Amino acid sequence: MRKYEVMFILKSNLEEEQRKQVVEKFKGIIETNGEIEKVDEWGNRKLAYPIEKLNEGYYVIMNFKADKDVPKELDRNFRISDVVLRHLIVNIEEK
Repeated sequence: MRKYEVMFILKSNLEEEQRKQVVEKFKGIIETNGEIEKVDEWGNRKLAYPIEKLNEGYYVIMNFKADKDVPKELDRNFRISDVVLRHLIVNIEEK
């Protein structure tokens, strides 16, 4: 299993309950073939530039271990989700 870090930005105008459901959905995708090490919710932050006419986004960072297929499935789900503004998945190398 490899170590990964994913950061995604959700629309800031979501209600808290919707936001929790989205985060749990992505946690569930990871937990099918991996394990979550840490979830860090930064909350609403100002974006560097407007995205979809929004100036703020809700930032979430997750560290996890998983098989190589999990990031592909995560990426697919991020792309089809209407509430995700941006996402980035990074493979963390052991040193």
